[in-house]
Amino acid sequence: MSTPSPFTVAVSQQSLDDLQSRLDRVRWTSDIPGSGSDYGVSLPWLQRLVAYWRDGYDWRSFEARLNFHANFVTEIDGQDIHFLHVRSPEPGALPLILTHGWPGSVAEYLDVIGPLTDPRAHGRDPAVSFDLVIPSLPGFAFSAPLASRGWGTRRTAAAWAELMRRLGYQRYGAVGNDAGSMISPEIGRLDPEHVVGVHVTQVFSFPSGDPSDFQDLDEADLAALAKLQWFMDHKISFNQLHSQQPQTLAHALADSPSGLLGWNAQLMTDDAMGERSLDDDFILDNTTLYWLTNTGGSSIRFYYEDARAARAAEPTTVPLGVAGFAGDFSGVRRFAERDHKNIVQWTMHPNPAATTRPTPNPRS
Repeated sequence: MSTPSPFTVAVSQQSLDDLQSRLDRVRWTSDIPGSGSDYGVSLPWLQRLVAYWRDGYDWRSFEARLNFHANFVTEIDGQDIHFLHVRSPEPGALPLILTHGWPGSVAEYLDVIGPLTDPRAHGRDPAVSFDLVIPSLPGFAFSAPLASRGWGTRRTAAAWAELMRRLGYQRYGAVGNDAGSMISPEIGRLDPEHVVGVHVTQVFSFPSGDPSDFQDLDEADLAALAKLQWFMDHKISFNQLHSQQPQTLAHALADSPSGLLGWNAQLMTDDAMGERSLDDDFILDNTTLYWLTNTGGSSIRFYYEDARAARAAEPTTVPLGVAGFAGDFSGVRRFAERDHKNIVQWTMHPNPAATTRPTPNPRS
């Protein structure tokens, strides 16, 4: 067993200088004047954000935010895993493992660490408090480099269950966003004796091919299907490429920070569904973390591995809560209930403001 070792995020000045040099020498693509974003991430949007990345963004500030919390690295199943571990000062706090997705990172959860671990200090009920374990997915950020193939949903979930056991937690919950919304229910499937509940922002359950799937759908499910169709028509190309040829794209992502930003930011910009851009610092916190750890290419292998993995035949039974948002596909409840037999909460929230960062709400 590998005992977790303390870890400090400390990027060399040489790496930051190299990034600065590359941003100073960006070669821009051409664009059709006034073409907007229907072709994808627009040139004006990317140029504006690269200018801020070059002249205003402060990596050291974000590095300090990460190091404000206890960071660790441990080896599980042959892979180094980085994680934040923040204990609550409240007795009896429930442990939670929080899992991010792509193109995110542990940065997704930094803003909620305080309210969740120390609610008393944030004017909240101290009875609702949590110990937090926030790992970087294998191949992402400081959980790199990848040591082997096969790191998809199930293997990651098994590693997370081992991590919680290694930390001494016998009773815990699992929270997830994006890929974390697939991994967290799988933790419950693999470790039901210890997982008391799962909370996600999405349920990736889709039609089975049986025409009866679509009979008598209610208004909410029909709206969710329409949203899914919009994503299939406008946003799903990244999934296809990641699932088929991640290494083909990896070469470009490793060589060009502006290219990495353009690719990773495609899910963070304004679009026709009403989803508003996240704030610039949040986008650059995540993108710079990928750049400095050279994990743009290794992170997208998750899609390739998952596309080739066997699917579980039986539904999950651990209590599942869902908190979705208007600007994202959160799931079709009828299909979700086929794959998860103990959905105890299903809440769809309005679209957050532009400056709101994606955060979990385990007690919504």
